[in-house]
Amino acid sequence: MAQVRSTPGIGRVADPQRGRPSLRVIGTGPSAAPTAAEADALRTAGILRDQGVGSGDRVLLKAGNSPEFVAALLALVHLDTSIVLVDAEQTAEETHRVARFTGVRFALVEQHGPLPDGVRQLRVADLAPMQGTTPGNRESGERFSAERWRARADALVLWSSGTTGEPKAVVKSGSAFLRNLERTRRYLGYRADDVLLPVLPFSHQYGLSMIFLAWLAGASLVVVPHTRLDRALTAGALHGATVVDATPATYRSLISLGQRRPRLLSGLDRVRLWCTGGAPMDRELGRHFAEATGSPLLDGYGSTEAGNIAYATPGNPHGCGRVLDGVDVRIVGEDGRSLPPTEVGEVWVRTPDLMEGYLTEIGTVAPPTRTEHYRTGDLGYRDESGNLHVLGRKFAVHRLGHTLYPEVLERKAEACGRPVKIVSLEDARRGHELTFVVEDPAEEEPRLWRQRICALLPPYEQPNHVLVMNRFPVNHRGKTDVSALTEHVHRALARKNPGRAGTAPQTGTKERRNHCVPK
Repeated sequence: MAQVRSTPGIGRVADPQRGRPSLRVIGTGPSAAPTAAEADALRTAGILRDQGVGSGDRVLLKAGNSPEFVAALLALVHLDTSIVLVDAEQTAEETHRVARFTGVRFALVEQHGPLPDGVRQLRVADLAPMQGTTPGNRESGERFSAERWRARADALVLWSSGTTGEPKAVVKSGSAFLRNLERTRRYLGYRADDVLLPVLPFSHQYGLSMIFLAWLAGASLVVVPHTRLDRALTAGALHGATVVDATPATYRSLISLGQRRPRLLSGLDRVRLWCTGGAPMDRELGRHFAEATGSPLLDGYGSTEAGNIAYATPGNPHGCGRVLDGVDVRIVGEDGRSLPPTEVGEVWVRTPDLMEGYLTEIGTVAPPTRTEHYRTGDLGYRDESGNLHVLGRKFAVHRLGHTLYPEVLERKAEACGRPVKIVSLEDARRGHELTFVVEDPAEEEPRLWRQRICALLPPYEQPNHVLVMNRFPVNHRGKTDVSALTEHVHRALARKNPGRAGTAPQTGTKERRNHCVPK
């Protein structure tokens, strides 16, 4: 049967209890048809209930993006469980440790694997509800509800990004999580006729939030394999996407793909919000994106612990925009005093949507330090108009008597016209050596990039080494793979100087390929 480009808002089914259209999920398979997410969730909840899953159970969910993932997630919400999300690419050994550490009773997975004794495994594909079956309990008139889950203190167990060490198990209440997304929905103006296209893994804060934003708005959600950008853009064009979310690295790939296959971008003419997050966005990316699409790339800022904090909008596309209603941000210097506009300091946040705390090895929740503001560990500033600009992690290295922040230097160096990443290596004489890696598809000579970068920086910030790559390595989450980049730097410097002694790498983002928990 020929596929027809759908029109947002047409053929939507209203939920009489909510008084507005409910979430519609659109898959990308050859025979995929839009489905009512809440009805699918109720059918899946019935299957899980028959398997013994009930209120208060802690359940691990490990699967890739699919309509079945969305149905299972919402079913766990309806059943009032504590949901532990883990990366679908996580190793079996890591998942075993996560299951033991978090004390789950059930695990919803794509494939069975080794888990601690007593953990019952259920395949997500086996939970897929049969179309046409009655959702919920006909006799009781059961309807989908998130109200019990909203009141749960341990509704979600997510994982911090690990930028300051090993990833931690972040415990969030249902009320804090949903309240933060409700203020996000109001701020960005998500509507029932929107079609959301998140090119992100659903197992992490950013991708997860897009599912719930679509649900809160009663919008449509296009579920795509986030590692196949061509298929994602094709699906977005077919179904009339109006909101696209992806990481900065994915947008760099999108621009490159659009140059080779212009029809992929021209088909997305209904998009009103092109959004990014998950990592700092460099200015050159924003400029190149605007040239390629005629639209601004809108940056946002948030964290797993604090939720969404600030967003740029089409009417104010500067930096990360202004902070959400009900959230307060301070830029603080080393002496603890608030800094005036344009001065760089640590970003402190006061929000009612803060996490409950970190899960400990003995199963208790260690609450965050009770201060008026939460210290994010990120560096940034506010401009004269009140917009927040986030530069990167507050990760310092010491060099030639100066304290430097590699991710801040990256933002300054990117004025050379290309993305730049810095790998810092300990050096007994200098304190640290800085290797600047430039992403340049044309692969111009490193000496040319050195000249351009040095013209932008004072001598104590200038690179010891400059390397050029045609493209930064990217992990499955769509972010720059810092581990692979560091390995590349080690190999390249070893080739230049075979007698070079091994040094401990340090980068502004110490991201691991898998989430870890204490062994």
